[in-house]
Amino acid sequence: MGLNDTVSAERLHIGFFGVRNAGKSSLVNAVTGQNLSVVSDVKGTTTDPVKKAMELLPLGPVVILDTPGVDDEGTLGELRIEKAKRMLTQTNIAVLVLDATLGIGATERKLISDFEKRKIPYVIAFNKADLVSDRKVLSKNEIYVSAITGEGINELKNRLGEFATQMTNPKLLVRDLLSAGDIVVLVTPIDEAAPKGRLILPQQMVLRDVLDAHATAVVCQDTEITQTMLNLSRKPRMVITDSQVFGKVAKNIPADIPLTSFSILMARYKGDLKELVKGVAVLKSLRDGDKVLISEGCSHHRQCNDIGTVKMPGWIEKFSGAKPNYQFTSGGDFPEHLTDYRVIVHCGGCMLNEAEMRHRIERAVESGVPIVNYGIAIAGMHGILERSLALFPDVAALLER
Repeated sequence: MGLNDTVSAERLHIGFFGVRNAGKSSLVNAVTGQNLSVVSDVKGTTTDPVKKAMELLPLGPVVILDTPGVDDEGTLGELRIEKAKRMLTQTNIAVLVLDATLGIGATERKLISDFEKRKIPYVIAFNKADLVSDRKVLSKNEIYVSAITGEGINELKNRLGEFATQMTNPKLLVRDLLSAGDIVVLVTPIDEAAPKGRLILPQQMVLRDVLDAHATAVVCQDTEITQTMLNLSRKPRMVITDSQVFGKVAKNIPADIPLTSFSILMARYKGDLKELVKGVAVLKSLRDGDKVLISEGCSHHRQCNDIGTVKMPGWIEKFSGAKPNYQFTSGGDFPEHLTDYRVIVHCGGCMLNEAEMRHRIERAVESGVPIVNYGIAIAGMHGILERSLALFPDVAALLER
């Protein structure tokens, strides 16, 4: 993947929801100008969520989510409804598609309640407007559209664009901590887990953010960190390392040079750094048999020395002196019920969009289960958490309480 590509996790996610035969898929095709979804008059044609990353003017790079009808029936129907509702956790902007000849029913009102509960901005699209002669006066977030005639399609896209503009919140990984001309050392191990021929996404994103600050990035492997530091003509503003070599790098970086990790920066970027820091204290108090959930947002081939299933349990057991019971999840899988877990240890979430990552954190908090991410956990277990958070005084202050 090139540095100029926008990965799905960094795109605005627009979800189309509604009951069967409201015309969701037809409207998706009309809005995108592509036949992304199969369309027919048969109820329940869309049986699985359809996800498509694309450029959509005037919004730019987006992911379109076309979901099954939330009024499906039978055992399979219930599974499809669950899949549709799961898409809510990834949705930044929702389009509620209604059959204009039928109006709003109880199912649609429940969806509106879900949008508002999750604070998802939404538009109500009265589809099949070409079949309605006696039209009602619509509120600000309602619009008549027709996937057949094209009526209202441009207006719908403009409405979505307005939402996107209002939501534009310049999220920064590290740029706000830098000044032009600063030197930043990025430590990126190249081992059996590293993707062949490229850097992992957090490393790419931090590198770009450093360049956007007009600072200088010096990239090296952990095996060259000592020589790299000697080669520098002046002290770097900070060192950012892969979490897996946190302990090793810390020993080779003078204490007066700020040190943090890609994972901690990702927690700040799309999670809740303060909440995740609270979870690290639980690791020390784990007991034999405690249930620990180790969750990753991506699905990848497990290596023999995999961080999630091998290294993390090893570090946890050494740190706590206990033998917990582990459950591992990856990709879109995340348990419905969390209360049985003593703690959740989550990856940095680079392959999850911000809505999904924040949803997982909120669910943990609501369930009363501490949650911590890889970088924070590793720094805590290696005794360097305070140092790794020194760049963020408001968060570091939590360690003193």
